Amino acid sequence: MSTSDQDQSVDTPIPAPDAGAAAETEAEVEVETETEAEVEAEAEVEDRRLTPRQARRLRIALSSVGMVAMAVVLGLRIASRSSVLVVGVYGLALILCGIVIELSRNGRTRLGSWLLAVGLVAAIGSDWLLIP
Repeated sequence: MSTSDQDQSVDTPIPAPDAGAAAETEAEVEVETETEAEVEAEAEVEDRRLTPRQARRLRIALSSVGMVAMAVVLGLRIASRSSVLVVGVYGLALILCGIVIELSRNGRTRLGSWLLAVGLVAAIGSDWLLIP
């Protein structure tokens, strides 16, 4: 590097060429304007989406509500009919809710959501089909 290269600041703008630059500059301004509009539109879409932290908290809350609901149903089912099958089905549902809470805490919210939905449907379906 020469001394003249070192004297120039990194932040100094590069001068634009004079011939034919006006048309190119106008086109660049239009592209920049469109880009800004697209960025604003994407920002609006991002505002509607949940952040990862919000998604984790939502899954933890849903799993906790599911766990409480399964515990209440387990208590009611044991009071009406005491069976090992009842304890097994709802016990597994409670364990599943706990697993989903841990998955959500570790950032695996999609997997946790699918497990929660499939597991609770399976628990209710097996209650309806298996337990008289």
